[in-house]
Amino acid sequence: MNAEAEARIWLAPAKINLALHVTGRRADGYHLIESLAVFTRFGDRVEIGRADSDLFSASGKYASAVPLDDSNLVVKAREALRREAGLQRTPPVAIRLEKNLPVASGVGGGSSDAAAVLRGLVDAWELDIDDGELARIGLALGADIPMCLAAKPLVARGIGDELSSVPDFPALGLVLVNPGTAVSTAEVFNALSSPDNDMLPPLPRRIDFHSIRSWLEITRNDLEPAARAIQPAIGKALSVLNKAGAGFARMSGSGATCFGLFETGNVAKRAALDIRSRHPDWFVAATRSMEADAHGQD
Repeated sequence: MNAEAEARIWLAPAKINLALHVTGRRADGYHLIESLAVFTRFGDRVEIGRADSDLFSASGKYASAVPLDDSNLVVKAREALRREAGLQRTPPVAIRLEKNLPVASGVGGGSSDAAAVLRGLVDAWELDIDDGELARIGLALGADIPMCLAAKPLVARGIGDELSSVPDFPALGLVLVNPGTAVSTAEVFNALSSPDNDMLPPLPRRIDFHSIRSWLEITRNDLEPAARAIQPAIGKALSVLNKAGAGFARMSGSGATCFGLFETGNVAKRAALDIRSRHPDWFVAATRSMEADAHGQD
């Protein structure tokens, strides 16, 4: 059996929280959120193929920050699915991660990698596991994984596991910027001034660039003030995006990655080139968000 010929590549897109309201905190310490999230055409890539024994390797710009042991969500996802399906149906696989997204950066990279592995292994192992079961397995690994399994425009509630898709959501031109610093999600949540904030306003009836930009102006990322206090470079990244002509700029997730919203992909590309020339040591990517019917396989 030719393992290389069987290998398939899956996209692990960046998750961008366009808005993120923290609305409460459960007795077990988990925070409750409401978030409008989109997923981008730029992200990590996961290659999965049959092998004589399990292998996990990483390449790409941020590979050096990726643990290759069983602490990695990719390995945890493989083993969780194997426990669910049984050893007889889950032969060894080689998983190769191309790490294009910075780690601990607020764009769900590790969760998206794990989600891509779950989707890819269901295919590689030819398992009869539906989306609901896969989301249940993913949730046990991390609150963001069900969102990343869906990988389409959605509103997430609860701890991030109650998902409502947003039909007819258009592709948005985005520039992602990270000033080269990792931020601890736990540290940001611990620094929140209040866990009890108001919910997201209703989405506009007709969603396009202009209506979503206007809607974003009346929403927040409740984690941004705490993250900026911990890491002031976030403020500089937002300033740079605004100076580059972003129609709207905000931090994603718990930071430090920020996004700028641009009316077209070409305008986003020009802005990214300008930012990259001024800050060559930063992570800068021009991309587009995926529409509601986009798929995660290359």
